[in-house]
Amino acid sequence: AKSPTMRLIALAYLAALAYAEHAPVRPTLQLSGATRTAVGSSQLVGARQDSVKDLRGGKGGIDWALVAYFAGWYLGNYYYTLNNKLALKAAGGAAGFPVTIGFLQMLIGSVYAIYLWAAPDARALPNVTPSDLLSILPVAACAAGAHLSSIFSMNLGAVSFSQIVKAAEPAFAALLGVTLYGKSISKAKWLCLIPVIGGVCLASVKELDFSVAALIAACVANLFAAFRSNENKKLMDTAGLKERIGSTGNQFAISTLLGCLCLAPFFLIFESRRFGEFSELFKTVPALRNNLITSGLYFYLYNELSTLTIKKTSATTQSVANTAKRVIVIVGVALALGESLEPIKMLGCGIGIGGVLLYSLVK
Repeated sequence: AKSPTMRLIALAYLAALAYAEHAPVRPTLQLSGATRTAVGSSQLVGARQDSVKDLRGGKGGIDWALVAYFAGWYLGNYYYTLNNKLALKAAGGAAGFPVTIGFLQMLIGSVYAIYLWAAPDARALPNVTPSDLLSILPVAACAAGAHLSSIFSMNLGAVSFSQIVKAAEPAFAALLGVTLYGKSISKAKWLCLIPVIGGVCLASVKELDFSVAALIAACVANLFAAFRSNENKKLMDTAGLKERIGSTGNQFAISTLLGCLCLAPFFLIFESRRFGEFSELFKTVPALRNNLITSGLYFYLYNELSTLTIKKTSATTQSVANTAKRVIVIVGVALALGESLEPIKMLGCGIGIGGVLLYSLVK
């Protein structure tokens, strides 16, 4: 799992998937003297459309494009979580630079997003207004807050424990929805939150690397994520906004850029004075340098692919997929990092994630 070659292959795979989804279809042009003529453009476009049909629902009814998106989403999430923890460890752990790392990860994603807009035939620019950007800002700020809080949680305790607590996000979303957004939650959904909360408590009992600070940080991440979900639903109801943004990729790129700006003041206030020390570590410690850069790219790409995947699936499929993803990441990263997998901890994990699945499925 820690092989640099495997991580680079996974990164290239994610980037190729994201590019393939958003690259515009354009006819091939041939220069002839002072004029340009399209050569076989209709045939080329038709060939590409046929290939897309083969991927999306062709042979045997298998949607191979969707399978590829799921694989990219899971792989990217796993490698981001692993590389993020390795970067935090290399930077000094609890006494290190969590804010700097979180900020730079979003900065790396922002640079990648700008590159895709600037590169020819990569991604069309959005047509958003300053008013649109102000509307998107609360969602971006919540996403940045969730990201930074998650980093604090993983920095202060075991990654597997942080992920188990983060699985309880529906409980926070339900409370916020009822108290602040005027939503109603069915009795069945409230009952499903009992195993979610109980599972997290059970997993905490035998957590060898338990930290109250890590627990609080994970809960704060859940709060930010719940706010982001509710605000995003309101945002997408804005008339004409989807058309001006242009694509799912553009939506996530704008959110990343604004989120990076939101984190900049925290970096300046809390860790900018130590940036010289961080820069020296970055230059002299390959584990920090390599894992920081790759985790930033993984974070951007897996989040974009998860959004694309969710848009192409039903609510039930999303629920099952999210549940499977959590299990794979929790167990996979725990094994890779040598974290404890006590039976009682895994039982709590299973009960909690099972409760999340039930919550997602019931009416």
